[in-house]
Amino acid sequence: MSPTLWALLSVFLVSLVSFVGAFTLSIKDEQLEKILLYLVSLSAGALLGGAFFHLIPEAVESAGFGFQTSLPILLGIVSFFVLEKFLHWRHHHVPHRKGDIIPLAMMNLVGDGFHNFIDGLILGASYLVSIPTGVATTIAIVFHEIPQEIGDFGVLLHSGLSRGRALLLNFVGALFAVLGTIVALVASSFVPKLTTLLIPFAAGGFVYIAGSDLIPEMHKEVNMKKSAVQLVFLILGMFVMFLLGFLE
Repeated sequence: MSPTLWALLSVFLVSLVSFVGAFTLSIKDEQLEKILLYLVSLSAGALLGGAFFHLIPEAVESAGFGFQTSLPILLGIVSFFVLEKFLHWRHHHVPHRKGDIIPLAMMNLVGDGFHNFIDGLILGASYLVSIPTGVATTIAIVFHEIPQEIGDFGVLLHSGLSRGRALLLNFVGALFAVLGTIVALVASSFVPKLTTLLIPFAAGGFVYIAGSDLIPEMHKEVNMKKSAVQLVFLILGMFVMFLLGFLE
């Protein structure tokens, strides 16, 4: 199977994760919170493992560890910071009235769609490097998308949308990842060194999300027993990425 077909199948799988919110409706809030606690830890480990075991080594092998690699890594960190800062600003400055679903729901969908588009670019670029790198990137993105999509689904329900409409719109937002992958695959024909930029950029984005979003969430848990389980899931996420390295 060609890398292009691998990429398209993988990004469609990532998009289907948007329906995970439907499975949380029958779970009690207390149980869901506990599950999310460990999913976040697994996601953080997978993103860090994906960055340090796959993306950064691929970037260094391709361009060496000079400005050509370190600059896109920093660009990825800064870009995700700016994206997150914009979304937080919108959240605090767009007025929201009870019964008015437009501001909160639309802000969430636009932000999520843009984030998914970037994920698609990253996924497409990773398959252009190699199929094992693409598989590792896909798994890291899926681990991250599960808790994120559950949260997005909750936001849409809170905005006043029905369950069916929330699921549909969440899936539409997820499809922007497919668009991002197609753009990456097509653009690679016109920009030969596209992966030289996108792979370290992706690594920076992964490191930022894990370090800025997910690990701070983990620190909110102060119970020693639960914190120990968090650490196990964090290392498990890294270990999964480490094992995938043997496929290359």
